[in-house]
Amino acid sequence: MPFSRRRFLGAAATSLAFAAFSTRAQGAETYLNEVEGYGPLIEDPKRMLDLPKGFSYRVIAQAGQTMDDGLLIPGKFDGMGCFAAGEDKVLLVRNHELSPGDDSAFGPGARLLDKIDRSKVWDFGQGAPLPGGTTTQVYNLKTGKTERQHLSLAGTLVNCAGGITPWGSWLTCEETVTPAGDKAGKSHGWVFEVPSAHAGLVEPVALTGLGRFRHEAACIDPRTGVVYLTEDVADGLFYRFLPNDRRNLAAGGRLQALGLVDSPQGGDTRNQAEKSFPLGSWKAARWIDLDGVDNPHDDLRRRGHKAGAAVFMRGEGVFFGQGELYFTCTSGGAAGAGQIFRYVPSAHEGHAGETDAPGRLQLFVESGDKTILDYADNLVVAPWGHIVVCEDRYSDTLRNHLRGITPDGKVYTLGRNVHADNSEFCGACFSPDGGTLFVNLQNPGFTLAITGPWASVKA
Repeated sequence: MPFSRRRFLGAAATSLAFAAFSTRAQGAETYLNEVEGYGPLIEDPKRMLDLPKGFSYRVIAQAGQTMDDGLLIPGKFDGMGCFAAGEDKVLLVRNHELSPGDDSAFGPGARLLDKIDRSKVWDFGQGAPLPGGTTTQVYNLKTGKTERQHLSLAGTLVNCAGGITPWGSWLTCEETVTPAGDKAGKSHGWVFEVPSAHAGLVEPVALTGLGRFRHEAACIDPRTGVVYLTEDVADGLFYRFLPNDRRNLAAGGRLQALGLVDSPQGGDTRNQAEKSFPLGSWKAARWIDLDGVDNPHDDLRRRGHKAGAAVFMRGEGVFFGQGELYFTCTSGGAAGAGQIFRYVPSAHEGHAGETDAPGRLQLFVESGDKTILDYADNLVVAPWGHIVVCEDRYSDTLRNHLRGITPDGKVYTLGRNVHADNSEFCGACFSPDGGTLFVNLQNPGFTLAITGPWASVKA
């Protein structure tokens, strides 16, 4: 059954029930197990996506299609945000994780370049726009039809994940620190903002205050305007940005990294060489100011570690629920199968008094069984209060899945990619009414709209 906007927001508040897990998971190294969820998956005769009984999907975008601006939908779909557009319509802003040499929206030899305003391309590289960026799609939930698609950001690189803002824009993140040189005319590793309702290419502005590093994803606390950011490297940091103007991120601010009060020398959350962060436990956070955030030598994280910031293993998806956020560390944990952390901000987040009542970090999930949860990547808090996670492991034996996670840390399966072994799920997001789950299959590039009896979940 569909969820109204009111029910969606109310259900998101149930994410606070995840706190109950912390009292049950202490020392429970084998807690990770499956529950029924929506029942067994049904084989898809089209060999695209296996779903439970009663669910269906529609392919609403595919790489290579011609858009309304005359350009081609680029490949390597990744992170994505969904925004209300009125009259049963939504706007989807979709990342394209493209590198130099990949096919772009402009076709072979950039033959379609004359269809755009060149002044709105961030970087031309060796003469043609660099292939990364975003596309925007207007989709009608009632008719199941796409009404318009266009290129919305051009000339960036490796746009991986990102995050929605409370004011209706998409933060798209470059997962690269490619310097200006042979392949690029400018340095890369920035966050850009794409207003969802903007028609055509946006003016590209690097939000330099949010730092230059291998960005993965971002989310914003609507209460404070604080931006939280993940870094996809094996010795990454978890960041926050305190904006000078919470509605204008280009106005600068302070970039900080998370440290642990009980580990003043830094602390290692990866639980690989040494298990220093027990499953289900909570640790008080402290935030460390960073300088030189333009990071020309790609040493920002190492300088952060020296200053006492904690180490995280390949931070990826991050999503703000009701008063808290969740983020994944794709290959963290002893089995290398992934972790999910939960952070509850201080009541004084970013202000005086925070030291006396700090934010708290919990290791919510650590997978020891790759058949149940493997390489958690993008994630979203679902309308029914659970977490929906995209898996990201390329394997000859294990397919990528969409997984649900209950408040007590149990896992169920929402879907299975049977289209391609080398194509991860990414970009999971819900329509504002909660009735449609949008998700991408990265290669060769599909956006799917999934509907079904969401309220029937058994967990």
